Amino acid sequence: MTLSLVDLEACFEGVVPSIVATADGNGVPNISYLSHVAMVDDEHVALSNQFFGKTSANIRMNPRATLIVVDARDGAQYRLELTFAYSLDAGPLFEHLSLQLDASSAQVGMAGVMRLRALDVFRVIRIEAVRTTIDPEQKASPRRDRLTAVARVVELIAAATEAEGIVDATLNGLKTWLGFEHGLFLELYEERRQLVTIGSIGYAFSGIGSEVEMGDGIIGAAAASGSIVKVSDMSRIRRFNAAVRDSSSDENRTRSIGLPGMPDAMSQIAVPLAIANEVRGALFLESRARLAFTREDEAALSIIARHAAQALSLSERTFEEAESERRAPFSPATDRGIHVAHHRFDDSVFIDGTYVIKGVAGRLLAWMLEQHLANGRNEFTNREIRLDSGLRLPDFKDNLETRLLLLRRRLEEKLLPIRLLRIGRGRIGLEVEGRAGLTREGV
Repeated sequence: MTLSLVDLEACFEGVVPSIVATADGNGVPNISYLSHVAMVDDEHVALSNQFFGKTSANIRMNPRATLIVVDARDGAQYRLELTFAYSLDAGPLFEHLSLQLDASSAQVGMAGVMRLRALDVFRVIRIEAVRTTIDPEQKASPRRDRLTAVARVVELIAAATEAEGIVDATLNGLKTWLGFEHGLFLELYEERRQLVTIGSIGYAFSGIGSEVEMGDGIIGAAAASGSIVKVSDMSRIRRFNAAVRDSSSDENRTRSIGLPGMPDAMSQIAVPLAIANEVRGALFLESRARLAFTREDEAALSIIARHAAQALSLSERTFEEAESERRAPFSPATDRGIHVAHHRFDDSVFIDGTYVIKGVAGRLLAWMLEQHLANGRNEFTNREIRLDSGLRLPDFKDNLETRLLLLRRRLEEKLLPIRLLRIGRGRIGLEVEGRAGLTREGV
């Protein structure tokens, strides 16, 4: 059977190091291990050039090389005969591999050490399977019709008109139609340059409100670069954010919500949510299986992420409240006292000593509660929130819908006596089960 580079896709995921053999002008051989080998097209591969002074020198004297690659799924090995074509130190392919390498290095505390200097591109002359006395283990992998899957997920997203529906349609669609059971939906909040989790699936705790700095780990790297970042074998590197903080006491102390994750994840992928090359957030997925995300999955996820970003943007622009009659003020069913503390320096809010949220979302909650205590109000509209200059919403792209979604889900998750309710298009209800008191702390 004639082999092509496409048949060797799993060999280029960086799971098993590849081996390259070169020789100098006198025929003296040199062997080096490679961290990354990438398929450029049907006839070329690119080898990462980080520390290989001898390999590079040999190639300049003798342009022939032999490469051994290993399929991590079954251990099959392949020998590629190569001839040097050219080097790259810029461009889309170089930037993509450099990003992958930087993200992987940062996860093991070596950010900036294993920096990619160049890519040496080779033309593949011949591919042959390495003979072995052991038959490779054949594992049947389920074949997914990704085109149909993408169509179904996009249909679900298009049918949703509010932020909550869009987020849930995206994550549930990925699980139902593509089989990805663990993932996060994060939106970029420009004023803090942070990605904030507004939806999740498959985790013991949701992690709603957890934050990732731009450029941090594979999620932050994908958002900062606008490119997909993928790791296919987490056993080779320390997983991102391994110390997951899920206790209320830790949240109360740090004002930080732990990012959920799988301690035994083997594959991770982060896909930017972008519109017209402007990043609005990221999708993050992980799996216990090695090589869980193929190149076809990357293409499918990219399409889905763009549709989700477009849908959220449209929702924010067109979401105006529907006029309706005002309801009677909500009467608390209990005389339970509720203490709410708003810390002005970071707009963090605590309810009965439990940390809820900070930033713009915290400021919104304190403002609504203040209105409720002053005149008994329990309904608010998006329009009046946006018109109140005291709330200091970001001038550009205020993300109001998703901030309210984040706040509502956070209150529900903590089982607190104060909740937000969707009561109509562009309208939010405040439910207080008790007698609340609000204190403002700090300047």
